[in-house]
Amino acid sequence: MSAASARTRSTETAARSTVTTAHDTSTATHDTAGPAIALDRVSKDYPGGIRALDEVSLTVERGTFLAVMGPSGSGKSTLMHCAAGLDSPTSGSVRIDGHEIAGLNETRRTELRRERVGFVFQAYNLIPSLSIQDNITLPLRLAGRTPDHDWLRTLVERVGLSDRLTHRPAELSGGQQQRAAVVRALVARPAVVFADEPTGALDLRSAHEVLDLLRDLVNDLRQTVVMVTHDPAAAARAHRVLVMADGRVVEALEAPTAPELARRLVALGEV
Repeated sequence: MSAASARTRSTETAARSTVTTAHDTSTATHDTAGPAIALDRVSKDYPGGIRALDEVSLTVERGTFLAVMGPSGSGKSTLMHCAAGLDSPTSGSVRIDGHEIAGLNETRRTELRRERVGFVFQAYNLIPSLSIQDNITLPLRLAGRTPDHDWLRTLVERVGLSDRLTHRPAELSGGQQQRAAVVRALVARPAVVFADEPTGALDLRSAHEVLDLLRDLVNDLRQTVVMVTHDPAAAARAHRVLVMADGRVVEALEAPTAPELARRLVALGEV
């Protein structure tokens, strides 16, 4: 196998791993009465006596934009993994779209993610050999589902990629690739989208464009977004920001400014 073929095979494998979070749009019915995410006294312990989360409780209301910040090792990534069903808590309750996931085995967690959760990562996870449209619809097609083409068209027009659907990822800028990844996360109408450092690999202008897009999706389409970030300027785009330290939520701030968040991180020892 050539080096190029090996790289393609590796990327396709990564994409198939992401597909476990695809969404079954024909069967999922969202519980619109309650919050999108609810955690009650969630703890996560690792071998060696390491407690990554310490009885964290929170709710994420539908149609809101929540950012999670904190120093390295504060527990913010573990919080996202447990809240999104990527990992099981040691104790406590986690509800996604009204469905309890704590205690589910991996197969059932995968099914729930497939129906109710979308993901945007720092790495775009686009397959180089596929067009942008095929990358966007790949998770649904691998799950045996037909995309809603009207909804797809709406999303693509909103992110400004209508004239890029036949292009390969390498022909797009980093910001355009991340916008395609956002559409892929939204194409099956998930109850919540988790964004893990979505601007970490982007230049300043592209980062602003992606953050504007996420905020617009919340304000205009009532999408629920939970974003983990180190960047105070990115977090300041959210409606609410949770600041974590030592596995706990130490502050919950409503519409804070970037300088205010930067001061909070300095006080917690984040350089």
